[in-house]
Amino acid sequence: MLRIGICDDSAEARVALRAALERALERRRSGEASFFEFSSGEGLLRWLEKHAGELDLVFLDIEMGELDGMETARRLRAADEGLQLVFVTGYTDYVFDGYAVGALGYLMKPPKPEQLDGVLDRAAEARLRDGDKAFLCRSGETLYRIPKKTILYFASDRRQVSCVSTARTYVFYGKLDNVERDVGDGFVRVHQRYLVRVSAIDRMEGNQIFVGDAAIPVSRACRSAALAALARSALEG
Repeated sequence: MLRIGICDDSAEARVALRAALERALERRRSGEASFFEFSSGEGLLRWLEKHAGELDLVFLDIEMGELDGMETARRLRAADEGLQLVFVTGYTDYVFDGYAVGALGYLMKPPKPEQLDGVLDRAAEARLRDGDKAFLCRSGETLYRIPKKTILYFASDRRQVSCVSTARTYVFYGKLDNVERDVGDGFVRVHQRYLVRVSAIDRMEGNQIFVGDAAIPVSRACRSAALAALARSALEG
């Protein structure tokens, strides 16, 4: 399911864009989408502080209150470089500014059906292209997209796995063995219960590694692999 945010200080504009997107998705037979509406850039950013990784695509009006769409986009990009952004506006003045924040598209109000189709096609292509840069996990009905470079470590407790990132902690059910397989290179198993992003490790002392404020145990069985991963990281860095 595609998770779409619509940020516009006009309720009428939000309703119109959502209806147009629903028609576009129906035309493309792209399955269901969930929509999240925001009346300001400030509101969107506050929401994402508690819901990091819960949006795939955001449509931003440029002409909004104190925090306009362009500045909102800059802050969104700083927090999540994998989030797809589309500008929607009634003016052409900002068209070139969109490239500075890696915008997926720039639509004039009201957007034409073929323009929305093109944006949704590019969004699907971007998700496939950037899929190896993010870790996906599901908790209940929510699918999270977590940029790998923000992940600090995974911790397992029976069937429950916690993904600790720089933004928040995500909790889901699964096996750490499967997480290790899915997350790929750049992570090292340091214990039966811990999988750590190598570049997030600050130091290793005795039978512990330190990631920020967290002291994580290193088991005897995993010690050689941990040391080798740290050595490779030092050479590559």
